[in-house]
Amino acid sequence: MKILLTTTSYQDCPGDHHALLDSIGAEIVRERGPLSEAKMLQIAGDFDAFLCGDDDITQAVIEKSLPKLKIIAKYGIGVDKIDVKYATEKKIPVSFCPGVNHTTVAEHVFMLILALNKNLMEQANATAAGGWKRITGHEILGKTIGIIGLGRIGREVAVRANAFGMECVGFGHYWPEDFAKEHSVKRMEGITELLRVSDIVSLHTHLTDETRNMICADSLKAMKQGATLINCGRGELTNTKDIAASLESGHLGGYGADVLDQEPPPADYPLLGAKNCIITPHVGSRTFESVQRQAGMATQNLVNLLKGEKALAQVNDVEPPAALM
Repeated sequence: MKILLTTTSYQDCPGDHHALLDSIGAEIVRERGPLSEAKMLQIAGDFDAFLCGDDDITQAVIEKSLPKLKIIAKYGIGVDKIDVKYATEKKIPVSFCPGVNHTTVAEHVFMLILALNKNLMEQANATAAGGWKRITGHEILGKTIGIIGLGRIGREVAVRANAFGMECVGFGHYWPEDFAKEHSVKRMEGITELLRVSDIVSLHTHLTDETRNMICADSLKAMKQGATLINCGRGELTNTKDIAASLESGHLGGYGADVLDQEPPPADYPLLGAKNCIITPHVGSRTFESVQRQAGMATQNLVNLLKGEKALAQVNDVEPPAALM
């Protein structure tokens, strides 16, 4: 049996997940993902299972992987890079790991919010270079934060926003009514209304055809002058060139992102070096605590499916294959 392992945080962080994976007794082929469709097509066809991150597992990749491929086990939550519909047609179960990284991603959001509003990077870098540059920043107490997407991570952001004394507004097709009442999250009628009233906007919605490029030139115009935008969801939720232009004009006061539409970005990527912009290399969920939760669940999903049992969590209703272990 051969299993393709691509997620780097799984490979780089210690934990019990390594022993659990070794217990399968399979040959583990390790690649440094996320892998493009072209790279996946090069190596696909000889694996019984994928233990994947944000690799491009398209219809073409799945087709190339048949008939041997039996299982796709996602390390993480978002499955927009996997053609789940086609995998389902081919009776391939797709597992994922909900509820494992909401704490650490929410903490990352507030790291970016505070760093931008307190001018952390510019002042720290100037001091490290021997300077003593002092810039007046902003409190976040009393500011309005707009949260687009009230799933697990969005809700954790709201909890922390309350602790900082912020006003919370939200929007999303899923609306946790009891949570919103308990944590004083006011429901907006649409994205434009949310953008107009928010000092800080944080994106936590899924990537779909509807949400792709949801923050673009037109929607940026609806935001308050000098507002802060945070994206720890998916890079494709925003239009990169429009974000860069808004930062340059000063209309957007700051942009903090842990996700990009090209990862890693090319040298001429518009946001590299943009003013009031902090980009982190997709590490919002990369803490030792979170990695062990995600890796443990992803591997247990894989083990269960290999045994012919249901995964702990699946995104498609496909029966597991006959036991392969």
